[in-house]
Amino acid sequence: MKKKILVTGGAGFIGSHLCEKLLSLGNEVICVDNFYTGSKQNIINLLENPYFEIIRHDICFPLYVEVDEIYNLACPASPVHYQFDPVQTTKVSIVGAINMLGLAKRLRIKILQTSTSEVYGDPEIHPQPEEYRGNVNTIGPRACYDEGKRCAETLFFDYKRQHDLKIKLIRIFNTYGPNMHPNDGRVVSNFIVQALQNKDITVYGDGQQTRSFCYVSDLVTGMVAMMGTGDEITGPINMGNPGEFTILQLAETVIDLIGSKSRIIYSDLPADDPKQRKPDITKAQKILGWNPEIQLKIGIEKTIKYFSDVLNIK
Repeated sequence: MKKKILVTGGAGFIGSHLCEKLLSLGNEVICVDNFYTGSKQNIINLLENPYFEIIRHDICFPLYVEVDEIYNLACPASPVHYQFDPVQTTKVSIVGAINMLGLAKRLRIKILQTSTSEVYGDPEIHPQPEEYRGNVNTIGPRACYDEGKRCAETLFFDYKRQHDLKIKLIRIFNTYGPNMHPNDGRVVSNFIVQALQNKDITVYGDGQQTRSFCYVSDLVTGMVAMMGTGDEITGPINMGNPGEFTILQLAETVIDLIGSKSRIIYSDLPADDPKQRKPDITKAQKILGWNPEIQLKIGIEKTIKYFSDVLNIK
């Protein structure tokens, strides 16, 4: 049976891929976005689909629609954007979550929250399992995002305990792929854009800090699998690719694949920048049967092609 599914932040990087996936599975999709970081270009290929609808709306204000499921993705996710208006970032994470939880409560439907690996802070345990409670700075420049997402997790589980709401919670680790914003400040898009233009590639610190990079199609597959689980499965469940690379390795890979003339230069490490980040995905593997499939080199090649087209670089 065709479901009507609400995706908040549906014009964003991950949201646009999720909308496309849900439509391909035969669903009707309502995409809600205030276009602060989302882009109509990301969903332009979906506009001709009669089962796709866009609503320009800020979820810090209540929304009244009739749907069967909610995916809550609305929130700036890159430091450049979430630190530009930190108060609004905290608001959309908390007030936005309350409004979407209220809608799910009224309709008695499932709601999936996209949380983040940032809830682990600069981790002292490696890799990070869901049981790890984090090493976080509540008053640092990243706290608007980190603490907003942590509070949203609290709200989701309190709504479950108090109102028996059907919740799903995932923690997303670094994700990349087409539809990323060229100037969003995330490491993959930064490096590819700089390398395509033969500009110096900026590596912060000594480049030995590590990240794990998940291609967006793998993540979206996991999100849909999580929503499809029974009511007893709430999460949190980590979603990311456990392959671990240093930032310097990523820079060298991008330069090599592009054949760029870019040089690597070094700059001071930003405040509270995690030294290591790698998901323990044992739960996702056991509960969802989910494993990311796209290797870093293949995913980077696909992303390079996307940015080459966007920047009109041949």
